[in-house]
Amino acid sequence: MKNKDTLPPQLASHREGGLQPTLVLATLSAAFGSAFQYGYNIAVVNTPHRLLKSFYNETYFERHGAFMDENVLLILWSSTVSMFPLGGLLGSLVVGLLVVKCGRKGTLLINNFFAIVPAILMGVSKVAKSFELIIFSRVILGICAGISYSALPMYLGELAPKNLRGTLGTMTEVFVIFGILLAQIFSLQAILGNPTGWPVLLAITGIPALLQLLTLPFFPESPRYTLIQKRDEETARRALRALRGWADVEDEIEEMRVEDQAEKAEGRLSVLNLFTFRPLRWQLISVIVLMAGQQFSGVNAINYYADMIYTSAGVEAEYSQYVTVGAGVVNIVMTVISAFTVELLGRRCLLLVGYGICGFACLVLTLALLFQSTVPELSYLSVICVFAFIAGHSIGPSPVPSVVRTEIFLQSSRPAAFMVDGAVHWATNFIVGFVFPSIQEAIGAYSFIIFAGICLLTAVYIHVVIPETKGKTFVEINQIFAKRNKVEIPEKKEEIKEVGPHVPSTPAKETAF
Repeated sequence: MKNKDTLPPQLASHREGGLQPTLVLATLSAAFGSAFQYGYNIAVVNTPHRLLKSFYNETYFERHGAFMDENVLLILWSSTVSMFPLGGLLGSLVVGLLVVKCGRKGTLLINNFFAIVPAILMGVSKVAKSFELIIFSRVILGICAGISYSALPMYLGELAPKNLRGTLGTMTEVFVIFGILLAQIFSLQAILGNPTGWPVLLAITGIPALLQLLTLPFFPESPRYTLIQKRDEETARRALRALRGWADVEDEIEEMRVEDQAEKAEGRLSVLNLFTFRPLRWQLISVIVLMAGQQFSGVNAINYYADMIYTSAGVEAEYSQYVTVGAGVVNIVMTVISAFTVELLGRRCLLLVGYGICGFACLVLTLALLFQSTVPELSYLSVICVFAFIAGHSIGPSPVPSVVRTEIFLQSSRPAAFMVDGAVHWATNFIVGFVFPSIQEAIGAYSFIIFAGICLLTAVYIHVVIPETKGKTFVEINQIFAKRNKVEIPEKKEEIKEVGPHVPSTPAKETAF
């Protein structure tokens, strides 16, 4: 056994990492305090929107002695909703610098400031009679979500052993959905979705951030960041021992050294360099396609259309909030199923099945919406299509991209790649929210044919371009993409076999900018 443990990671058969207490608790602390913010703040203003608009109007009346013009109120409410993805875009643009300078864990801890401060501001907005505090807080919360949506999967992906990278990677989306579900439950009129409870409803977002601030400092920084970027091998070794539950972690330390050597010639890639760096061309295209496909597949449009579909099926307006919670339950159940099957079935399988279900649901939904005036029973089919779409999206398109985007980049390019990835995610989120109502107004139910086409095109791209990454090291995945990028990667395995971990840098011509 000793001899096997001293071999390089490509040649050694690694032990299967387990869910050790330190790993589980670090994941819970990081995910609940970060991804939860994204999900909660997406959904928290949806159900009580009439209460918030009423507060805006009453505040304006107290100041000016007249109620707002309907168009002014619409603009203010649109700003309240759209400031969140705009803040997310801003957060995604600074996350690359933060994760390099402050570390993955350090970035998550700093990010709590962007949740606690707006939580306080929104909590006192009614007493202060200031709707501007809510709009401003939505921007700050968006920055928080933008940072956490990139920093969290990076942190979890670098903590996890390779056989659990998929499961831990999907925790980002699991806690996003958990945040959405809790927001839907707390927004019920019987709980906090009422004239006295809504300030508390908005302020709850600060509690997970405070819990993370109190607990996350007790867990280790990413061992990969510690060794490769901080050059502190002993601290990385101690972190790995705590995360893995055994003392001999030399095989993983060796794997990190190999990754370090594989990327030395690249240096630290900036976003501009990333776009011109041929060895990462298809990785960059892939992450853009995955993020754009996730948003343009119609998930936000389905949510937008859902209340109308429930009403057409005979669900009274006062009960539609409970149907929405039911959809949230389906969402989180399917996302958890995805988390526990991603290592069994693989990333590609879940993505392809998920997009297949979404595309088919969009097509059937189009037909049901077009003909339900003639055949009223088709309204029930519309509701089934909404739930089927949510289930399909929760299996693959929602959770799995968080896993893949961590796996297809090495340490040196990951921060810049996540900046691009986050910018695409939030920009497309904003575009869909801004453009879809106009498209829906122009072509009605036919808008879902567009989403079905996007689902099909994204699935074709995944099938043709993206390899299965399950069970592979970051270096092995990099070598698979090297063939598609038509660049030569020296046979590192052979070099390592002969000279051990300290391999010479790859020739400049193969990684020149």
